[in-house]
Amino acid sequence: MALSETGLIERYFRGCGAQRADVALGIGDDAALLRVAPGHELVAATDTLVAGVHFPHGCPAHSIGHRALAVNLSDVAAMGAQPLWALLALTLPEVDETWLEGFAAGLGGLARQHGVALVGGDTTRGPLTVTVQVLGQVAAGTALRRSGARPGDTLFVSGTPGDAAAGLALEQSRLQAPPEAAAYLRARFLLPTPRLALGERLREYASACIDVSDGLLGDAGKLAQASGVAAQVEYEALPVSASLQAAVGDERARQLALSGGDDYELCFAVSPERVPQLESALPRAVWGYTRIGTLSVGSGTTVTRAGTVMEFSHSGYQHFS
Repeated sequence: MALSETGLIERYFRGCGAQRADVALGIGDDAALLRVAPGHELVAATDTLVAGVHFPHGCPAHSIGHRALAVNLSDVAAMGAQPLWALLALTLPEVDETWLEGFAAGLGGLARQHGVALVGGDTTRGPLTVTVQVLGQVAAGTALRRSGARPGDTLFVSGTPGDAAAGLALEQSRLQAPPEAAAYLRARFLLPTPRLALGERLREYASACIDVSDGLLGDAGKLAQASGVAAQVEYEALPVSASLQAAVGDERARQLALSGGDDYELCFAVSPERVPQLESALPRAVWGYTRIGTLSVGSGTTVTRAGTVMEFSHSGYQHFS
């Protein structure tokens, strides 16, 4: 007998995430009842993943479940907030129980890792589409924003951008790489790591923050625009992984670090007087972030190499461009 919508939810999604005492009422009713801690503000983020747009057709179900939650957790991380609850809207062309097992395992594993409870959602029939909303909280008045940076601030990025773009190219057979490098790059696309711990700590030091989802150059530009400043990114300072260099060479690796999407790292600004405190409390070698440039009076984003402005026009992924 075909699995009903109610049966599907009961089998795969009730208890999928963490169990939380602040969930007064979760899956099974018309809406969830949730308790935000006193003195905190509610944080909400939503993202939709569409087959063939955000992931290749045939992408592993485990990865789709993981990524659907991870992209939202990354948005919460960029606000310096703590994720608490998630809602899932899942559109399926058909009920495939093997696929559902993998999807629920990927989503549920990441949810439990970060203490996120799945508290509701919807399922329907149609082209494969996954929408997740994450709700969280942050102490009132302390959330990080894209605005807030000032001229003179130092610009940083976590991790090694460009890896996920290469991982996607490998998944689509547009790129070949040595086996060890290929495995690392594929994992960076299929199973991104949201930088939640870093985001929460950055509330003490950063003046502005954004998650890197559409390409570092484009997202750094969004931070600069929101803050009313100009951004200068230093080409030689871009952090690139050994795996990416092994796959595409140093020059192409740096280009992908600027333009590649799906990294879900954090790009953030810190005032000069706070940089020593940041680096003392959060050592770069431990927390994995790199200084990549500065902010100044003006507008726009430039990339410099040996002090010369480069011709680099790619500004990040745009759905409706």
